[in-house]
Amino acid sequence: MRPDPAQTEADAALLQLGRRLRADGYQFTCVTPATHARNNERSGASHGHNLRDIFGWSRPFAASLISADELEQLRLAQVLHEGQGGALRSLVRWSSLDDLLLVHSAYPTDTADAVFFGPDSYRFAQVIHDHLQRHPTRVQHAVDIGCGSGIGALLIARAAQHAQVSAVDINPLALRYTAINAALAGVGNLSVEHSDLLDGIAGTFDLIVANPPYMLDVGERTYRHGGGALGAQLSLRIIEQARERLSPGGSLLLYTGVAIVEGRDALLEAVRLRLAGPRWSWVYRELDPDVFGEQLLEPGYEQVERIAAVALTVTRNG
Repeated sequence: MRPDPAQTEADAALLQLGRRLRADGYQFTCVTPATHARNNERSGASHGHNLRDIFGWSRPFAASLISADELEQLRLAQVLHEGQGGALRSLVRWSSLDDLLLVHSAYPTDTADAVFFGPDSYRFAQVIHDHLQRHPTRVQHAVDIGCGSGIGALLIARAAQHAQVSAVDINPLALRYTAINAALAGVGNLSVEHSDLLDGIAGTFDLIVANPPYMLDVGERTYRHGGGALGAQLSLRIIEQARERLSPGGSLLLYTGVAIVEGRDALLEAVRLRLAGPRWSWVYRELDPDVFGEQLLEPGYEQVERIAAVALTVTRNG
């Protein structure tokens, strides 16, 4: 399929905007939706006053607040919303992790094709970093499942420059943003591919990483809805597919969340069943006992005590 010229121009403009922001020293730490809402409800936060307000806090702003060149890049990138009274709003956010700058969807992430980046991304990145510190030369072929903004694939590609790294997602916008983020980071050993988990990509892998959605979402937004009884369906599908695609000695790093009901971790119970036997070595860790507490007010969570962030590392023996 030949690339759409308009999309190519839009992506080039978004990349150029990212380069300008990075050159200006722009940094922003992405927070949870609840924290974001509380910040934007404060006095004086109804409109943007600087670049962090515009591209981090997703606040409306006046055209005079940014340069004519930056305004033109937003228009060319097709990520500028023009509201009543001349108020403008960026349809993307830019967030930082260490020295990386990543484009993702603006707040609030209401659209079906929203591209996620947030506190889970920082924890996911730490899981990957810790693994690569212990196994710096083992990776030859890696894949980031449901790559979103591409943070997992980017970290692997930078740490293992000899490796072939694939970033896969079913969301075309996620693939576009991952490609932009890779170009901004100067990474050349990363490719983006459309795939439902591993169904659309061939081969075996030394490293599979994934940070899948794990919530029940009424709107079933791709970046948020994990499916199943309490959001664990995608995580279990990833484990099942990874078992068939890991090369000997290869590892799966799964960062996800689990709904705890009456002290019971149903995901851990399912993991024990799926990874029984001598073929697998695995470690399951609870990284944070209580994340996204506001989700307990949503339908389907009436019996849930808490949502925990967990990391599963699976290695194929042999």
